[in-house]
Amino acid sequence: MIPLFTVAMSEAVSSPLLETIHSGWIGQGPKVKKFEEELSKKFNNPYCLSLSAGTHGLSLALRLANVGPGDEVITTPLTCTATNMPILNARAKIVWADIKEDLCVSPESIKDSITEKTKAIMVVHWGGYPCDMDEIYGISRDCNIPVIEDAAHCYGSVYRDSIIGDCSYSDFVMMSFQAIKPLTCVDGGALFMRRLKDYSRGKLLRWYGIDREGVRTDFRCEEDIKEGGDKWHMNDVCATVGLANMALAEDNVEKVRSNARYYDRELSEVDGITITQNAPDRWSSYWLYTILVEKRADFCTMMATRGISVSRVHERNDKHTCFKDFQKDLPMLEEVMESYICIPVGWWVSKEDREYIIKCIKEGW
Repeated sequence: MIPLFTVAMSEAVSSPLLETIHSGWIGQGPKVKKFEEELSKKFNNPYCLSLSAGTHGLSLALRLANVGPGDEVITTPLTCTATNMPILNARAKIVWADIKEDLCVSPESIKDSITEKTKAIMVVHWGGYPCDMDEIYGISRDCNIPVIEDAAHCYGSVYRDSIIGDCSYSDFVMMSFQAIKPLTCVDGGALFMRRLKDYSRGKLLRWYGIDREGVRTDFRCEEDIKEGGDKWHMNDVCATVGLANMALAEDNVEKVRSNARYYDRELSEVDGITITQNAPDRWSSYWLYTILVEKRADFCTMMATRGISVSRVHERNDKHTCFKDFQKDLPMLEEVMESYICIPVGWWVSKEDREYIIKCIKEGW
């Protein structure tokens, strides 16, 4: 099978990883600091905190936005459950917003969902394709509500003149470095922030509320903890893997974009196929290449018999029992759920592979 996902691991990781493992310091240390410095350079944002998982970045963002029991958070149901579990864990109320045909959240639906209890807006860049951030951030500023970007898929995504991660159109951006993401640390993530005050508070909250950089005479014994935190920090082992994989990730994103451009050209006039993620003012990382397909079940069967993996990747979250208290009519989501599918686009898809994939699609299903 031509896979939908695989792991990108640089051959350059072995030596520095062994060095770190045997260095005597494998917790949060110099490699974490170096990794954060490199991320800050790439994403033009000095306020970057690495974390042990991308999901923890969303949990931390909700804490920094002071979301608590009874507050409302507007979010999308078309995403990994990792987006919305932190809202449940904060004991806040989920308010679903509908999507657009491009599978990203609708600014109009966000605007219509705001109430006096709305404490945050969560948006998901589906497969690395940026949402309409200018409109969304304009709505948030008018209402003084922070925006949290779930950019789990967005390593290298660009919106207008802004790289996703610089917080030009939001207050917080979470990025994932989980196993099959463009940049992997084995597992991990980062939270980028717009403001110094959030960065300073977040640095404490990710490590029990303890100031690891303060001056002390006896380890941490005399440190007063003013606000309780959690254990969300990255360690030097994962940071070492991330540092070694950064150059590889840059190369791979370019390969993926080449495959996506090829698909755009070849599928643009194929009957039964609709390409929706093609706005000229944004540039996806294409962690997913998503199309709308007529007779999707037949399409999936055909692709499987031809040795090509396809998937919806995520179920709409509002169908899960744990979200049963938050039901809402979402007409565009209902429509898109009947037809969307993701096809292999990653760096491992060779020119021969992509030509074969297109050939199979054009032969019909």
